Amino acid sequence: MSASPSPCISLGSEAIEAGPSPRRASVGVQVGSGAGAIMVGGGAPIVVQSMTYTDTADIEGTAAQVAALARAGSELVRITVDRPEAAAAVPHIRDRLDQMGCDVPLIGDFHYIGHKLLADHPACAEALAKYRINPGNVGFKDKRDTQFSMIVEFAIKYGKTVRIGANWGSLDQELLTTLMDENARSNKPIEAAAVMREAMVQSALLSAARAEELGLKRDRIILSAKVSDVQHLIAVYRMLARRSDYALHLGLTEAGMGTKGVVASSAALGILLQQGIGDTIRVSLTPEPGGDRTLEVKVGQEILQTMGLRTFVPLVAACPGCGRTTSTVFQELARDIQTYIRDEMPNWRARYPGVETLNVAVMGCIVNGPGESKHADIGISLPGTGEMPSAPVFIDGQKAMTLRGEGIAAEFKVIVQDYIERRFGGAQSAAE
Repeated sequence: MSASPSPCISLGSEAIEAGPSPRRASVGVQVGSGAGAIMVGGGAPIVVQSMTYTDTADIEGTAAQVAALARAGSELVRITVDRPEAAAAVPHIRDRLDQMGCDVPLIGDFHYIGHKLLADHPACAEALAKYRINPGNVGFKDKRDTQFSMIVEFAIKYGKTVRIGANWGSLDQELLTTLMDENARSNKPIEAAAVMREAMVQSALLSAARAEELGLKRDRIILSAKVSDVQHLIAVYRMLARRSDYALHLGLTEAGMGTKGVVASSAALGILLQQGIGDTIRVSLTPEPGGDRTLEVKVGQEILQTMGLRTFVPLVAACPGCGRTTSTVFQELARDIQTYIRDEMPNWRARYPGVETLNVAVMGCIVNGPGESKHADIGISLPGTGEMPSAPVFIDGQKAMTLRGEGIAAEFKVIVQDYIERRFGGAQSAAE
């Protein structure tokens, strides 16, 4: 990978997109300070982050949502800073979080007037751990460089990290027009979508180069280039990763609601992560009305854990059900165990170091039930249709007992808790 991007504006062969997979960023970026500081890139674990949807001017509401996201496992949380009332609230949100014992770093999301908000609200500039700049709307024409420079200079002054985030919904139109015109004059013009991808990459790289010229260190810069189309996202990030060694933030922007958003994000991020691209991720799910914002955190964690890149919570394997499993007992038990584990994890992390590596199986009949249960650390094989009303429990690959009767679910939870205490409780005692 090149040490720094070329400052020239021109179409390269990479606009067509091809080539080998690069490694993750060699440059590590620290976001925040003190006990809550998070490393991004430089060999650090891939970081999960999220964003609030509260009105930032609502101090209590925003602090509560930030804390909920952090409890769910979000290691960085971004908040909108779009007007003076929001900027004035930021230091109070930080104070409120500190009072709650929540040291998660806060990222300020700035568009259009970020330079003015930081200038008018120095306490906001200081309270944030990172600033997010969109090079497509940081300023226009002759004001662009001045306003971009002001934000970077505030970051330097206060020792903050900057994410330079291009987005195809708000792309730098001057740069795009220049590249489109050049492409039209070319003897071998490429498709318009490829020119747009090139414009996104150049927007991020040229802005990063300018930030470095102003004095912002490379280990204070994170780049992103978000689109809402899976194939375009993969192409853009492969280009960006080949042409720089900055830490990269991944995310499919406007991923959508429900299964559509989950599947699209998983497909896009999974491919890029498998290729070694990406240092921090966000799953941008549209929440259901009244829905839980923490779902995007859980999906981000599950993407990383399913791919074997990180471990966050014990995995629960469960069969999909079929004509052999007409009883809903195994479905209810799988749901109850998964919910139980999620609910207990905040306490378990402190009490049982390593518990996140636990594998649990809840199976619904004799076909694969005993085998899957043996592969898990602890598993149960519930009776299917027509089978004997008994449920063998396997611990560390060996049959340990058989449960019967109406209290199977409650008994199995107790067995899981006892197993965790026995296996992981000693690690805490040793640490003390």
